[in-house]
Amino acid sequence: MKLLSPAPLAPNAFHKTALSVNVNKVALLRNTRHLDIPSVRRAAELCLEAGAQGITVHPRPDERHIRPDDVFELAALMKDWPDREFNIEGNPFQNLMGFVHDLAARGLPLHQCTFVPDSEDQFTSDHGWNFPEDAERLRPLIAQVHDRRVRVSLFMDPVPEAMAAAKAVGADRVEFYTETYARAWGGPEKAEVLARFTRAGQAAAAAGLGINAGHDLNRDNLTEFVREVPGVLEVSIGHALIADALELGYAATVRSYLACIDRAFAPA
Repeated sequence: MKLLSPAPLAPNAFHKTALSVNVNKVALLRNTRHLDIPSVRRAAELCLEAGAQGITVHPRPDERHIRPDDVFELAALMKDWPDREFNIEGNPFQNLMGFVHDLAARGLPLHQCTFVPDSEDQFTSDHGWNFPEDAERLRPLIAQVHDRRVRVSLFMDPVPEAMAAAKAVGADRVEFYTETYARAWGGPEKAEVLARFTRAGQAAAAAGLGINAGHDLNRDNLTEFVREVPGVLEVSIGHALIADALELGYAATVRSYLACIDRAFAPA
């Protein structure tokens, strides 16, 4: 029997932005030896204990960081945290859909699936989906994820004109690719780049999409982004957060990022 797809969470400028910690870089360090340290599971657990609202993984086909066993172990961990979310991201034309199917078959939680247009050998995510070019091939895969009552987010560049098209193929949210903002931070182009994300956020909200964001967000640039882009429901942060954790520890680092978000919602 086909299940109804989940209703998208409406964008809300007064909704406190959630922090989802991407633990890929913990797995990358672990994979340099055969000792199973540092523990990806323990890293996720410590971040959740410190107040992170979610855990994100991006298992690439070459398994250079997150491996299949990590995905299932972390999903099992999330059963102990029913008020938090598990987000898996990747290319649905590679290995992502297999994880979606296997998690459902094992009865393990999955709350959000983020479609990212990576190539198999790509160093890191560096662009979003294109519309209308990608529309028809994404539509049936989004429907398959919805059949499992899982939210779908599309990794997107800040192109206001593309937001209605993303909604039309069935997406519940978009995740803005924020590297252009991070590169512009502290420079003369920052205001112009940030305004582009603000306009894209307004267009997403008008289309009925929720808004996520991620890529090179850090403790310096996070507050202003969340303050200026309307209705950001979630930020997914990995590289900078794990780098900070090497100095500060997981708990202090997560609390620091949550404080950045709090400052964005504080009265002017």
